[in-house]
Amino acid sequence: MANLELILVVATAVTGLIWLAWAVLRRRLSPERRAKMPWYVDYSRSFFPILLIVLVLRSFVAEPFRIPSGSMMPTLLVGDFIMVNKFSYAVRLPVTRTKILDTGAPERGEVAVFKYPRNPAEDYIKRVVGLPGDEIEFRDRVLYVNGEPQPAEEVGTFDGEGSGAVMSGATLFEENMGDRTYNTLMREDRPTAEGRVVVPEGHYFMVGDNRDNSNDSRSWGFVSEELLVGRALFIWLHWDYNGNHRDFSRIGQTIR
Repeated sequence: MANLELILVVATAVTGLIWLAWAVLRRRLSPERRAKMPWYVDYSRSFFPILLIVLVLRSFVAEPFRIPSGSMMPTLLVGDFIMVNKFSYAVRLPVTRTKILDTGAPERGEVAVFKYPRNPAEDYIKRVVGLPGDEIEFRDRVLYVNGEPQPAEEVGTFDGEGSGAVMSGATLFEENMGDRTYNTLMREDRPTAEGRVVVPEGHYFMVGDNRDNSNDSRSWGFVSEELLVGRALFIWLHWDYNGNHRDFSRIGQTIR
């Protein structure tokens, strides 16, 4: 995603400069030469406004992402295409990610996109379970926040399709965190990470809803505020290429 962002910035700058240079130089040309606009100027004039709009929207408003793994099942499935609110946490410059405006902070229980701490070129998506200063503990497969167990009720068995079929048979739970209710998966036949930590200031603790099949803060630690990208909003398409599965009923679903 970072390479695409850089390409978009460069393409916008190049087309804009070409169009600007022609606007300045054409004043010195004869009427005959002014009428013969070079092809590269014509293309730049056509593409610059489009590229600029896409860059502004993608950098500061919203950006589409595709879910590549099953770590957030059953909330998000492999092949879900989601829209992310880039304005929810901060306004940052593209490429450099320099913050120019603070617009908010993640809330406990919401789903967020962020840069993977061990490789910021990769985008990850997880649920925010720990805010700065929180004590987070996983004990006997139960999530505790500041010493309080988060209510979870077994509601059935997961039946996956496409790439998600590998998790069929997992136990489906309904978990509550604050005013948010969502589903998680557990497989008691698999090992799970447990322990207790305190979230440092300026950091967050992120966990996947597929609790026993998620590479998250239990493995690699906390996510700093600088790595936050945005809040996940809704699913706008589901097309699982690997599992050869499409489910148009997921279109428009709000991400809880």
